[in-house]
Amino acid sequence: MSCGCGGTAVMVVVLVLCMFFISLSSAARLGGGGGSRQKLEVNKHLNRLNKPPVKTIQSPDGDIIDCVPISNQPAFDHPFLKDHKIQMRPNFHPEGVFDENKVSEKPKEKSNAASPINQLWHANGECPEDTIPIRRTKEEDILRASSVKSYGRKKHRSIAKPRSAEPDLINQSGHQHAIAYVEGDKYYGAKATINVWEPKIQQPNEFSLSQLWVLGGSFGQDLNSIEAGWQVSPDLYGDNNTRLFTYWTSDAYQATGCYNLLCSGFIQVNNMIAMGASISPISEYRNSQYDISILIWKDPKEGHWWMQFGSDVVLGYWPSFLFSYLADSASMIEWGGEVVNSEPNGQHTSTQMGSGQFPEQGFGKASYFRNIQVVDSSNNLKTPKGLGTYTEQSNCYDVQTGSNEDWGHYFYYGGPGKNPNCP
Repeated sequence: MSCGCGGTAVMVVVLVLCMFFISLSSAARLGGGGGSRQKLEVNKHLNRLNKPPVKTIQSPDGDIIDCVPISNQPAFDHPFLKDHKIQMRPNFHPEGVFDENKVSEKPKEKSNAASPINQLWHANGECPEDTIPIRRTKEEDILRASSVKSYGRKKHRSIAKPRSAEPDLINQSGHQHAIAYVEGDKYYGAKATINVWEPKIQQPNEFSLSQLWVLGGSFGQDLNSIEAGWQVSPDLYGDNNTRLFTYWTSDAYQATGCYNLLCSGFIQVNNMIAMGASISPISEYRNSQYDISILIWKDPKEGHWWMQFGSDVVLGYWPSFLFSYLADSASMIEWGGEVVNSEPNGQHTSTQMGSGQFPEQGFGKASYFRNIQVVDSSNNLKTPKGLGTYTEQSNCYDVQTGSNEDWGHYFYYGGPGKNPNCP
């Protein structure tokens, strides 16, 4: 009898084990289903972003640059752009008070780049006429994002609110700024020449950027923003290279807009510069200094917002229908630096802004914006009136303005983040 009982017990154990393994394998299958569903979603997004190229260039930094026919770029996935006729050049260019040639002949102590700024991929080729260079998105780029939907987007509330700022509100988002700004008028564009550095980033989910913001609307749910500059963002690009970038949103970073060409919006018309590609060379402490000029302005005829890189490279435009407030004009312009402070281990991040040096260090050590200007209603470049400055914690990152004949209105900005006065 005991033997029979034992046999029954063994059978029960075997049955239980069998059921356990069946449930395990079905759970694995379900998990696999979730995984394959995500893979499907990622591949679908990659196919949407990576258009068939007519030529491919391997960049020394590991990027792949696709030369895509201009009429097949991501912008034209937008339903409102299906029948859009590409405008190859703006109708009007702002009339400037600063002559680029004069600016490049600055005094010796403020010596600038000996050679023009390039992008690393230029070393291995160029894109033919009627194509645009697009940095290819890789699977791992999307997998670093918290979701496919959030890839290529800024998190909410990453904008400096100078006057009405409630410190708690800003620090919730972990973004910190050191900026100069103007408000209280109607602005139709902005310009600046930005010193280029490679700030150190402490955590992969943090970034450091230096840019100009063209803003319209309130700082609530309806903020319109057009942004351009340089950034170091391991999360977005998978490395610590300094890269040219643009951004736009028409609803305070909620559902619209993206970096570079990672969604439908910006229409690129230039075959020489790739959004999101690495910039070279980079400034070095007490050594050669390099800078890039960026101009954003509203074409008075068509109403589109155009972007120019350097003294003559017109990159493309944001169609006016993307925006509500900016369809008319901007109400605020900001220039400066922004970092993410994720407070690793409960302490301030040591992610650097600008060069990682405080403004008082001056030329060759601290990072600068020079020849900052705004575009007025007559489409003229003017020096900004009533320039204000703003920073959340000046012991971590700071800003100092000045003006002289060569640099017009300028400021030094940045800092090291964590230090004895910024624990």
